[in-house]
Amino acid sequence: MQTTRRRFLAGAAAIPAITVLPFSARAAAHSGNTFDTDAGPITIHPIHHASMVMETPKGVIYVDPVGETAIYDDMPAPDLILVTHEHGDHYSADVLSAIIGEADLLTNPAVHDMLPEELAEGAMMLANGEMTTWNDLRIDAIPAYNITPERENFHPQGRDNGYVLSFEGFRVYISGDTEDTPEMRALEDIDLAFVSMNLPFTMDAEAAAAGVSAFGPTYVYPYHYRGRDGGTQDPEEFASLLREGIEVKLGDWYEEGELG
Repeated sequence: MQTTRRRFLAGAAAIPAITVLPFSARAAAHSGNTFDTDAGPITIHPIHHASMVMETPKGVIYVDPVGETAIYDDMPAPDLILVTHEHGDHYSADVLSAIIGEADLLTNPAVHDMLPEELAEGAMMLANGEMTTWNDLRIDAIPAYNITPERENFHPQGRDNGYVLSFEGFRVYISGDTEDTPEMRALEDIDLAFVSMNLPFTMDAEAAAAGVSAFGPTYVYPYHYRGRDGGTQDPEEFASLLREGIEVKLGDWYEEGELG
């Protein structure tokens, strides 16, 4: 496998897991929303749960690709793959090995430490609060963690990443698995956000709406809203709780009737 890691410019450069059942491949191509930006069009393809594909002017970016590799057959090949953390609904070494091709790989340090040798060679890692650039795209690692005491073991502070991608005139926030943290509330100038909500691993719809209302993106996708809780977090309820001026996008993250 050849990689093209030279596109990264690094900034300054630390673990229990959840077992998640596999999900089935979806046969149809994944439709997407396109956002016109100063940098050019950005098209979002929801894949499943926390996995997505972003077609951007800087390249094709995969986020947390897991599941059956056939899910990605209709998608363009990745130029960059982002992994937020080590849990099975976000990280799969087998899937990464199958789809990476010549793409660059960026993970949090805990995932970087567990990558197989063929993936680890040349892979980039970012810790909370660090930044890098890829193809002139600034990428910031935003802390993602639990703040409710009984949930802190799922995502301890300091381990997992969210990401902010700063295109020209358009900033994208990907929450990863987190609760309504001070770092989320402090975000500024976010145009498009992806925010998780499910129990017990992240937060409920009310907390997610409060956090999103605090930093006020132009658009937001609720995602990662089904799992062990059987889908108790309703994205439409989330939408109803947001302050005015935030447009909700309800992506096709799950098959009809699917609970997780």
